[in-house]
Amino acid sequence: MRYAMRVGRRSLPGRPLRLATAAIVMAAALAACGGADGGGDGEAGGTKAPATIPELSDEEQTLSFVWFEWPPAQALEDFANAEYTKERPNVTVEVNTVPNANWHDAMFTQFAAQQTDFDIAILDSQHIGEAVTNGNILDLTDFVNENIDVDAYDPYLLAAYGQYPQAETGQRDENASLYGLPLLGDTWTMIYRKDLIGDEPPETWDEMIAAAQKCQDENPSVSGLAFHQANGSDAAAVTYNTVNGVYGGNLWDSADKKIDGVINDEAGQKAMDVLVNEMKPLTARGSGNWFIDEVNAAVAQGKACIAFQWIAAAGGLVDPAQSTLGTTEDEILDKLGFATLPTQESDVVPLGGMGMHISAYAPDDRQAEALNFMRWFEQEDIQKKWAAAGGVPARTDAIQSPEFLEAGPFNQVYADSVARMRDMWNVPEYAQLIDIENTNVNAALNGAKSPEDALNDIAQQQQGVLDGDGGGL
Repeated sequence: MRYAMRVGRRSLPGRPLRLATAAIVMAAALAACGGADGGGDGEAGGTKAPATIPELSDEEQTLSFVWFEWPPAQALEDFANAEYTKERPNVTVEVNTVPNANWHDAMFTQFAAQQTDFDIAILDSQHIGEAVTNGNILDLTDFVNENIDVDAYDPYLLAAYGQYPQAETGQRDENASLYGLPLLGDTWTMIYRKDLIGDEPPETWDEMIAAAQKCQDENPSVSGLAFHQANGSDAAAVTYNTVNGVYGGNLWDSADKKIDGVINDEAGQKAMDVLVNEMKPLTARGSGNWFIDEVNAAVAQGKACIAFQWIAAAGGLVDPAQSTLGTTEDEILDKLGFATLPTQESDVVPLGGMGMHISAYAPDDRQAEALNFMRWFEQEDIQKKWAAAGGVPARTDAIQSPEFLEAGPFNQVYADSVARMRDMWNVPEYAQLIDIENTNVNAALNGAKSPEDALNDIAQQQQGVLDGDGGGL
């Protein structure tokens, strides 16, 4: 059932416009009147959800989510309305979407006004700190302890999608609070042209670059590499952070909140040099603003030897209606291979995916419905159905199930990658940190800054944000 995973954006008529205009304008006006001092109980951390789900309403109602505009959003809405309504026939699930670049602000502008037109916010893992600090989402700890089998999840995933604070990013602390539960797991897959570079994927990053160079030299109409470079969302930053990790670097010292001298150490400089001076020359002309759609298009049109893409966005690549590589899925898979990321000095992959979080400002009846949806969604059989419908589950039993592993040629890649995942900074200042990194990495990739200057600027500006002086911005 790969209908859900399509290349490119799928319009959801009426909904993106509603969120991106009317709701945000209303929220901004309310925020300007001073309504931005935290959650339902007025304290940082927000209101605690009850351990037991309150009595549910029998009235017709809509349970609203907010996410960014990409194929899994439609997959979730279709899946929930096909399956959750078997348990709750009076409930319609609506997944409202906004462009990726507006996703954070679409949620946090309404949060600041303490009035949301969504009940469940789908937050990036690094958004949690900001939402918790401002009291925007419910504390689910008691609910989780009563209703969720936490042992069914890899501790890293449970921590990344819900825990705050995180003394060490991604490490589960049973004494910390949980503010969300996994919705969609994700990481990168390496996509490679088996017909151009061979059936066996490169095993190291250096071998991958060499294979891409050779493929480009032998096939002048095909670029060696395709990857995310855009100055928007977390596109360019995730690319650099991945290369940084592969070459043995670190983004920061979380214990001391030190970035300057860490991200731009010898390993970090090596990673930036590889990205800008070895990888960038193997990409297509004009690719400096590429993100998910553009990478998918390059692969589907046969214009890339090797590409990197989020697994949750890769399904359309094996759809003959969207590819020039074959008229059947088997023909396409004769040419395309999907593999885990190569290693080098270290063995890491980027953590993707998101969790579900309940708005502290949703009405009581829909908060109760949201809790019930979460309890339902996290069950083993439902997670397996979500996997079969095109979702990427987080429960270990669902990840290892035939329903998931046989649903797509890249799903084994995800299962093999979970133990290798590395996240960014789970701190309230995340939005500022990611903007600094995106801007500077993109500038280096497009020749506006030298790799060394770009990395040093990242280090100094991000350190300034953590130190409270705004990073010199």
